Amino acid sequence: MKVRSSVFASFILLFEVIGIALFLRGFFPVPVKSSFSSKSKLSDLPAEPVSGSSPNSSRIPQPLFKRVVIMLVDALREDFVFGPSGRMYMPYTRHLVERGSSHSFVAKARPPTVTMPRIKALTTGSIPGFIDVVMNLNSPALLEDNLIWQAKTAGKRIVFYGDDTWVRLFPKHFMEYDGTTSFFVSDYTEVDNNVTRHLDSTLKRDDWDILILHYLGLDHIGHISGPHSSLVQPKLLEMDDILKKIHSALILKEAEGSLPYLLVLCGDHGMSETGSHGGSSEPEVNTPLVLISPAFKRKVGMEKPQVVEQVDLTSTLALGLGLPISQNNVGHVIPGILEESSLRDQLRFLHLNGHQLSCLLKDSVTDYEKETGYEQFRVAEKAHGSWMKLYLEGNTSEVLTNMGKKVLKQYLEALAAMSSALSRQLGKYDMYSMVAGMILVLQLLLVLLLAMPEALSSAAAVDLPVFSALLSLPFYLLCLLLASVHVLVCTSAESSCYFCSLSWGLVFVAVIFSSALFCIMVSMATRRLPLGAKIHGKTFDYSYQTGLLFYFMFYVLKTSPLRSTGSEWSLSELDLLLLAGTVGHTLSLAASSFVEEEHQTWYFLLSTLCLAVFQDVCRKYFREQSGSGDGDEHLLPSKDCRPSAHPKAEICSEKWLALATPPFILLCCRLLRSLNQTGVQWAHIPDVGHWLNSSEHKTVLSLLAAFCLVLIYLLVQRRCSMVSKVALALGLLGVYSYRAAVGNVLFPWQHSDRTMSKGTVEARFVYVFVLGILFTGTKDLLRSQIITVDAKLKSRGLWEIYSGLVLLVSLLFRAHNLPILCCCLLIQMLMAQFIWKNLHYDAAQTTIMHYWFGQAFFYFQGNSNNIATVDISVGFVGLESYIEAPAIFLTALSTYAGPLLWACHLVCYLSSDTDRSTVAVGHGCYCLALLRSVPAVAYIVLVTSLRYHLFIWSVFSPKLLYESMHLLLTAAMCLFFITMEQSNSSSYTGEHGVFMSHSVNMMLELGS
Repeated sequence: MKVRSSVFASFILLFEVIGIALFLRGFFPVPVKSSFSSKSKLSDLPAEPVSGSSPNSSRIPQPLFKRVVIMLVDALREDFVFGPSGRMYMPYTRHLVERGSSHSFVAKARPPTVTMPRIKALTTGSIPGFIDVVMNLNSPALLEDNLIWQAKTAGKRIVFYGDDTWVRLFPKHFMEYDGTTSFFVSDYTEVDNNVTRHLDSTLKRDDWDILILHYLGLDHIGHISGPHSSLVQPKLLEMDDILKKIHSALILKEAEGSLPYLLVLCGDHGMSETGSHGGSSEPEVNTPLVLISPAFKRKVGMEKPQVVEQVDLTSTLALGLGLPISQNNVGHVIPGILEESSLRDQLRFLHLNGHQLSCLLKDSVTDYEKETGYEQFRVAEKAHGSWMKLYLEGNTSEVLTNMGKKVLKQYLEALAAMSSALSRQLGKYDMYSMVAGMILVLQLLLVLLLAMPEALSSAAAVDLPVFSALLSLPFYLLCLLLASVHVLVCTSAESSCYFCSLSWGLVFVAVIFSSALFCIMVSMATRRLPLGAKIHGKTFDYSYQTGLLFYFMFYVLKTSPLRSTGSEWSLSELDLLLLAGTVGHTLSLAASSFVEEEHQTWYFLLSTLCLAVFQDVCRKYFREQSGSGDGDEHLLPSKDCRPSAHPKAEICSEKWLALATPPFILLCCRLLRSLNQTGVQWAHIPDVGHWLNSSEHKTVLSLLAAFCLVLIYLLVQRRCSMVSKVALALGLLGVYSYRAAVGNVLFPWQHSDRTMSKGTVEARFVYVFVLGILFTGTKDLLRSQIITVDAKLKSRGLWEIYSGLVLLVSLLFRAHNLPILCCCLLIQMLMAQFIWKNLHYDAAQTTIMHYWFGQAFFYFQGNSNNIATVDISVGFVGLESYIEAPAIFLTALSTYAGPLLWACHLVCYLSSDTDRSTVAVGHGCYCLALLRSVPAVAYIVLVTSLRYHLFIWSVFSPKLLYESMHLLLTAAMCLFFITMEQSNSSSYTGEHGVFMSHSVNMMLELGS
């Protein structure tokens, strides 16, 4: 069965997406959870241990607090309270920390540091799975045992105001609530006012036991302008005043003889130097935890805050309120809050926490008895029993006190060890789903590689032996084998497996597909590899082991500047660079440091590519100038390029422009590198972007943004119709108006005291012109393919669609990033005009260059392999409320704008270049699919082997999500390639109808 290269590559990518989705489902583990479906109850609590007699009653100490107020400030960094600026940002809070009845801690949040997983951690005490990053967009109800459910079951009256994530996680748990949308980051004022407006009336009432306030304004400011914005201090002073109001009201309400209150100030996560969060850097994971209560001793000065785990707050609050600890809690009680309790109560609290952790350890670890923490807990429990026996006998000697303190210390060591052991577990990998997904993508990649000779041939079609594979005996034997393995694994698996939970119909389809794919792969390999290949009249004999590598080296670069000298073939420096760079980058992903600083790899490869291109330019023009015998010969012949002649008058100007292009690109790349610091090592260093975004340089940023928008118009409008040119000009004017409306840039007539708006109207104004340009381009494309075959009309339609995409990206880019878009368009124009065409680079080489440029521009934007660099604020440009689908689309488009713009340019360039053959689009699609598949599949194998690496969750897992998303977007781009190749094929058929008719007649004659 013959399939066009673009169709073949697109379907391979789509199936790879399915395989990676299955792998992700198995790789991102389900967090450690108890196997018991029921939740903890007071009646299930263990009795106090007493040696030598029957167990004592399951006595629970009296609750430590009557009322609890939790004030959670989203993205509150530890240094905002405890740092040098703490006295300026939050003076009242800092006074309580230094002189008040309080305990201060630095609570470490585990990655992913996004809101929903952190709320789950605070309420369940468990460490959420990394896949909760995705679930953060649409939080389902929390069904596992948690603090809120325990409090409601115990009759506690809970009031909540703030982030509506809590309302979705805990429906029908709050006596009173008012949720605010957490994702509309443009609003940092009303979102907090909607919480504060309830405070005065609520604090005067006595009909509640737990009050939870979740303030989002600080997080939104971080997303908009970063942690060093001028908006941060006023917001923190506002939070400080609110804390003062709550504290004063609680002091007035305190009655003699009643239990004290507890006021908790905390953050769910921190904030990176760019204002985002999600990663594992110190500013993101370190949050302040301040516990304020008259039950604590008054401080006499500033003390260095102790470091605790964020999940420790769950068990602390549960014991403080007299509630059972959640079954899945992995944290241990913070000892400081127990300091005023009796020694018996302190030991009992620690025993309850230890019993819960030991039960979870039994349920999660096979060899739990060998765990140090479990052994220590058993020893401490036994010593506790001996102490209790003496205590009940009325012994009041100092020996009893010293013995109790020793038991207390043993309990604390045991709790810390068990908590650490459970935290290391994180979850259990679903190895069956991981292996199934990995085998599928490996098979697909091998088929993609084996199809290379045909996919990059002049026919650009792949002959897949589908029917012969389906009718072969090995296919049916393999189906039986895989089905047997599935039954065996699913019936003997000790833990749940996602692949086993699928319906038998889906499993049957997967078994058939995998078996057929394997037979096709073997058939293609045996058909080509052992026999040798005849290419361009030369026969190459190679073994099975080296054949695949040879195909990769030769066929991807087969139409590169290869020189035939007698019977020898050689590869140019550019070919070796493209091959070595692509393979070298893939291998570098095995090292965590290279993953963290991947931008350095692409910057190096891009600079080296410019030097190699400059060498080719010099070789071409200086050899022609020297008047050598082969001066009229094309130095870089290309199979899918048709020779084009240039008048001699143009050669001189083209020569110098071509010679200047690589150095100019090097200069642009060097300037763009300094615009946004990214990665991990140097992310904290101030860059040009920080300088431009400071309030003192707003005029400079305004002039730069205006200049960039004018330059964007001049670069893009050249190939558009008059209607699109007008729409583009008005749209770019709307982009500047939007940035002025949100306060990033200035209008010349704008007053400095003008209040910032959300820019909704201005953004929607731009969206109208984006849709208009896209509609015009699509109309021209359809006319060129359906009504009349017009290559010029098709080319104009393609470039109009591209200009619409550029306009949308210019709206989403922050003002200081507009030079990146300008340089992108300028480099594309120069490379297309003077490099790719004049040097006759073929589709494969051109595609690899586009891919490298796209990867480099991904990092020029300020992106990294850290989730914290994803700018979610662009998902709400032009929206008045959170709407999931457009928010995800806009965020993905802005994040991957660099690769997408270069991929779209590749489609437009290959489709509209009349000097290229009609198969160039198919070659480009295949090469793009191969370039994206190789690192993605290799990375899956790497993370499987490194799944117990120290940095698996902080470094390798975020990169895996980026790779998966990039593969999905590439699959979507390849579908666009299919449409364009179909258009080219139709045009080609119309122009060569006589040739096709003659071919058909010949085939009929041969068949007869």
